[in-house]
Amino acid sequence: MNARGKFRYTLLLAGSLCTAVPSFAAEMPESVETRISRLEQELAALKALVQTRPAATATADTQTAPAPVKKADTAPPVTISAASGAKLQFYGFARFDASYDTGTIYPGNYAFWVLPENGRKNDSEWNLTAGATRIGMNISGPDTECMKLTGNIELDFLTSISTETNQAPRLRHGYMKAYWPVSDFSILAGQTWDVVSSLIPFVDDPALMWDAGNIGSRHPQVRLTKGFSTGNNGRLEVAVAASRTIGDRTTYQTLALLNDTGKDAALPSIQGRVAFSEPLIVKNQPAIVAISGHYGQEEWDTNGTGNYKTLDSWSCNLELSMPLSETVLFAGEYFTGTNLDDYLGGIGQGVNSTVTTDPREIRAQGGWGALKYSINPETSVSFGAGIDDPNDNDLNGMATTTRSRNQTIFANVITKITQNFILGFQLSDWKTDYKNADGSNALRAQSSVTYKF
Repeated sequence: MNARGKFRYTLLLAGSLCTAVPSFAAEMPESVETRISRLEQELAALKALVQTRPAATATADTQTAPAPVKKADTAPPVTISAASGAKLQFYGFARFDASYDTGTIYPGNYAFWVLPENGRKNDSEWNLTAGATRIGMNISGPDTECMKLTGNIELDFLTSISTETNQAPRLRHGYMKAYWPVSDFSILAGQTWDVVSSLIPFVDDPALMWDAGNIGSRHPQVRLTKGFSTGNNGRLEVAVAASRTIGDRTTYQTLALLNDTGKDAALPSIQGRVAFSEPLIVKNQPAIVAISGHYGQEEWDTNGTGNYKTLDSWSCNLELSMPLSETVLFAGEYFTGTNLDDYLGGIGQGVNSTVTTDPREIRAQGGWGALKYSINPETSVSFGAGIDDPNDNDLNGMATTTRSRNQTIFANVITKITQNFILGFQLSDWKTDYKNADGSNALRAQSSVTYKF
C-alpha cells in the first residue's frame, strides 16, 4: 500500500472510531474493513449528488434570473406547559403613541373630550406615551373528553395612578372559561369585556371612542353563554352575566364618610345580549345583528344617619356588523339609557348630585358608525363618526364644566410593514359642548408604532 493509500486508510479508520464511540456501549462494533467499505460507498454517493446539482454561478452568456425567494412564514407562538398540564402562550406588543392636538383634549394620551377653552385660544399640546404597551398570556387545558378550559391574563400601562415615566401595570383581562362543544355552552368567570355593546370601532386611539358614542368597558363578572345553530350557516347566541357595579363616591365632610355607591347596592348589575350571525352579502363573512342591555343600581347616601336613595343604571343597545364586499366592512352601534358613566357613556357623567339629598340619574343616548376598507391584507383605511348626547334637563344646576354633547369624526390608515411591525396614523376632529359655557373644538393628529410579538 502506497503512502496515499495509507493516509486514506488512516483517515477512514479514525472517522469510523469517532462515530462508533457514542454507540459503542449499546452494540458490538462492525469490522474495520466493513466500515471502510460502507464509508467509501457513502462518499461516492455524495460526490454523485454534488455533480448532479446546477452550478452555483453562470457565465455572462448563460446567466438567468434567480428564483424568487419565498417570504418566511410567521413563527408560531411559543407554548409552555405548566406542571398542572395547562399550556401557556405569551403574546403582546410594545407600542408608542404620539399625538398633536390643536386644543386641550382630556386626558391627553388618548381622547375622551375637549376641555373648556377658558379664554385660551389655540392652546395646542403634544402627547408622547408608551402606556398602551401590552403583555398577555393565553391559557388552555387540560381538557376532558367533553369540556375545554381556557383563560386569559392581560396587562397594559394606561393608568392615571402613576407618573408618565413610571407607569403602573393595569389589569385588562383576567378570567377563565369552561366550554362544552357538544352543547355549545360556556361559563366565564373573571374580568373581561362587557356583554353589552360588544363591537369595537375601527380607530387607532386606545380610548376606542369612549364617551363619544361607544359604550361598554370591562368588569369582573360571571357569564353564561349558549349558542344555537339556525341552519344555512346561521347562529344565534344568548349571553347573560352578573357583573360588578363600579359606582361613584358620596362624601360628607362632617362625618368623613366615603362610600362606593355601586358596592353599597343590594345586587350586582345584570347584563344580557342576543346576537344573530349569518353570511348575507359576502360568502364566509357573517353579518351580525345584536340587541343588548344591562340593569344595575347605586345606593347614594343622602346623609350621615343611614338615609339613602337608590338610583338605577340601565341601557338598551343595538349592534350591526355588515360586510359589504370582500374588502369593505360597515359597523355601528346605538345606545340609550341612564347613569352610564360606569359604561363610559353620558360623557363621563352618570348622576347629578348637586342636591346631595336628592341625587338624580342623567339620561343619555348616542352611537357610532364606521366603514373599513382593506386595500390589501397589510393595509386598511377607515373613517367614521360618533356622538354622546346627555339629556340637558338632567344637567340643570351642575357646574359650568358640565358636558352636554360630545362628537368626533375620524379617518385613519393602518399598515403592516411586516406581520410584527405596524404603523398607524389617524386624524380626528373633536367638538364638546358645555351646559353653561362655550363649546370647545380640537383637531387631533395621532400616530402609533407597534412591535407585535
